[in-house]
Amino acid sequence: MKPAIDRRSPMPLWSQVSDDLRRRLDAGEFAERFPNDNELMNHYGVSRHTARDAVRRLQDAGLVVRERGRGTHVVTPGLEQPLGTLYSLYRSIEDQGFEQRSTVRFLEERTDAEAAGVLGLSSRARLVYLERVRFADGEPVAVDCSWLPAEVARPLLDVDFTRTALYTELQALCGVRPVSGWERLRPELPSPEQRRLLGLPARQPVFAIERVTSSADGPLEWRHSVIRGDTFAFVARWSGTATSAVSGMESLSVALP
Repeated sequence: MKPAIDRRSPMPLWSQVSDDLRRRLDAGEFAERFPNDNELMNHYGVSRHTARDAVRRLQDAGLVVRERGRGTHVVTPGLEQPLGTLYSLYRSIEDQGFEQRSTVRFLEERTDAEAAGVLGLSSRARLVYLERVRFADGEPVAVDCSWLPAEVARPLLDVDFTRTALYTELQALCGVRPVSGWERLRPELPSPEQRRLLGLPARQPVFAIERVTSSADGPLEWRHSVIRGDTFAFVARWSGTATSAVSGMESLSVALP
């Protein structure tokens, strides 16, 4: 049975079609495949332009992906990361039932004046640099770059980071862990190299995350990461008693406990 499209309604046809498609997506109707333009035109009795406008709204909302020559595909549920806590991406992925693996691009000792400055160190301070591409069930989800003081983190140079977490190894081998810091998250377009590593089409945005942490003894890590926006969601939860949270929302940053 064809859905009722009310041509007398002030609501545009594309909006009516898009709303009905959202309802059908929520009901799991397109688990196997999403209809093509001709099928949508026949089902809703609308023009190709209207059908494409409706699907474009779903794509803008991150519900479907449209690829030239391959059609439209439903975006599968992605990973969630709660905000407001110090988290391990490795643990977040594993705890949600995915296998986390990393490809290490760089693990070496070097100097970097900018990283040293962020950590409050001398511009000539020796640093351990770790760069990884992070995977969830074989799909690339993030590119992670971490800088740590070499005098603290030098034991990490012998670690195989394919299937382990940085903070786990820091505590086990170096006897330190992050206890305070801050994190900033913003959307941006990835660089061509980041896009290649994550397998992203042109102009698909990512989450850019900057994190600075300290141990009980001093600066510990400066991390900058890009995470795929089509597979990862950051979630904030609060209670009715958290009245102080309202004043902090303007900064759009996450404070670590």
